[in-house]
Amino acid sequence: MPALAAIKQQKRSIVSQYAKPNNLRGAWQVLTTLLPVAALWYVASRGDLLGDEWMGITAVTTLLMSLFLLRVFVLMHDCGHGSLFRNSKLNQVLGFGLGVLSGMPQFVWAQHHNYHHSTNGNWAKYRGPLAILSVGEYDLLSRWQQWTYVCGRSICLAPFGGFLYLIFNPRFTWMKGTAALVRHVVRGKIRQPDISLRAHAAGFETRYWASSRQYWHMTMNNLVLLSAWALMSWLIGPAQFFFVYLVSASLAGGAGIVLFAVQHNFEHSYASGDQGWDYDAAALHGSSFLALPGWLNWFTASIGYHHVHHLSAQIPNYRLAQCHAENRHLFVEVKRLQLGDIHASLKFLLWDPQSRRIISVAEYEAAGVLAPAV
Repeated sequence: MPALAAIKQQKRSIVSQYAKPNNLRGAWQVLTTLLPVAALWYVASRGDLLGDEWMGITAVTTLLMSLFLLRVFVLMHDCGHGSLFRNSKLNQVLGFGLGVLSGMPQFVWAQHHNYHHSTNGNWAKYRGPLAILSVGEYDLLSRWQQWTYVCGRSICLAPFGGFLYLIFNPRFTWMKGTAALVRHVVRGKIRQPDISLRAHAAGFETRYWASSRQYWHMTMNNLVLLSAWALMSWLIGPAQFFFVYLVSASLAGGAGIVLFAVQHNFEHSYASGDQGWDYDAAALHGSSFLALPGWLNWFTASIGYHHVHHLSAQIPNYRLAQCHAENRHLFVEVKRLQLGDIHASLKFLLWDPQSRRIISVAEYEAAGVLAPAV
């Protein structure tokens, strides 16, 4: 039986067997992540006592912090799927806290991420973190624009992308959106003073949030995070704190962007449009199995088993490897990648709607691919 047909036939039983969150296992994962983070911050705070070895110890501390922040982000991601804990309230509360630590408003991010899951493999609807262009769109660019498109997605720029993704954008969009909201309410109140402030605010629309609930989650995340920045600056000094924090968060964010990209951008990965799109085909042929060393698999909370994760996001990270191992025969067609394959996979930057796959710029140029803009 073809792998896709077998997946469709057995999917329900697989999900029912492995989609079983456990509160104790989830709590252990959070505990074994947050305690080392606290210990690393303690080491970073003692820079004044380290003498000549300060720079070396700070560098090691920062690198280790970036790995733990990467794990924090993945655990936050699991809370958004409701898969880290069996109890939904635990997922909400711990998800918020992990979101503060990683710099991301968790509830808002989870809404966007769930859209990715519901449209995985449909590149007409979602283009991934690299904002992939179709071959038609790429063809319409000037040579300079094409060059900047490719160079802007270089792995060398990943830490800068991580800084924008985790540090700058969540703060900037909240402040910009809040300023626009205040202006909207004030102007509305001047024009129509009899209408309540709440009613004026309800009529405000922005691309930064889709509901008042999302806005208040963004607001609470930012207020708590900015307060934590102030407290840590007071405790260990602003220079030491922001050096460790900004570098580690940028590295973690950059690593996360790269990991996310290669889980869907690889040689000839499944890339359908609306017509003929199939969710399970996307999980099997549009999501990779990134086989990482054991230590790195721990820091990434098994997210490399991305094909299983897209089969069902309800399967907890601590059951992904078991699900893969016990159903290996169903995943023989899944693209297997290793660390050494990451750089090459990031060269696949164009969506070819006609062949329904992701291709490289080199393939596009060699074949002279032309397609209508999508």
